[in-house]
Amino acid sequence: MENKSMILAWILVLNISSVVQCEYYSQSLPYKPVLEQKTNLHFYLHDILSGKNPTAVPIARASSGQGPVPFGTLVAIDDPITEGPELTSAVVGNARGMYMSGSQDANLALVMYVDIGFTSGKFNGSSISVFSRNPITESPRELAVVGGRGLFRFAKGFITVHTHSLNQSNGDAVLEYNVEIVNP
Repeated sequence: MENKSMILAWILVLNISSVVQCEYYSQSLPYKPVLEQKTNLHFYLHDILSGKNPTAVPIARASSGQGPVPFGTLVAIDDPITEGPELTSAVVGNARGMYMSGSQDANLALVMYVDIGFTSGKFNGSSISVFSRNPITESPRELAVVGGRGLFRFAKGFITVHTHSLNQSNGDAVLEYNVEIVNP
């Protein structure tokens, strides 16, 4: 009989504590929509696979395939972004993350996981997050902006990418980015 009383007491204690916890988490506040603002950005990204200081480095590569980025290749990047197409123009930030070659046919497509951070100007300390398929044989092509931080917190939008220049022998590329972001 004593065991039944003890079990009943524990059940009672657990029920009381769960009711208190539910009450605490059941409080909600009404949603107050905020005005969203649109921001347009324009810059150039320099993806350099060659030379003494490459900004894109393969970190995993499949045993088969040809070209600078064969299927299954995973590349870590720390690409500078600049105001103009020349690498000597003013640096406004960098694109850090990874891309993977995700296609086996002639229509090469990368899957990108990149944080584009700004290191100067009005957006210094802010960044946008890109997680998207990048069909590099298409021009123009679109990438999805799925978030951000700093002034771009809760950002959503897209990037239109044009290949400004591409070195076919080593894969070095300069890409023109036109970004449209909406965030609160």
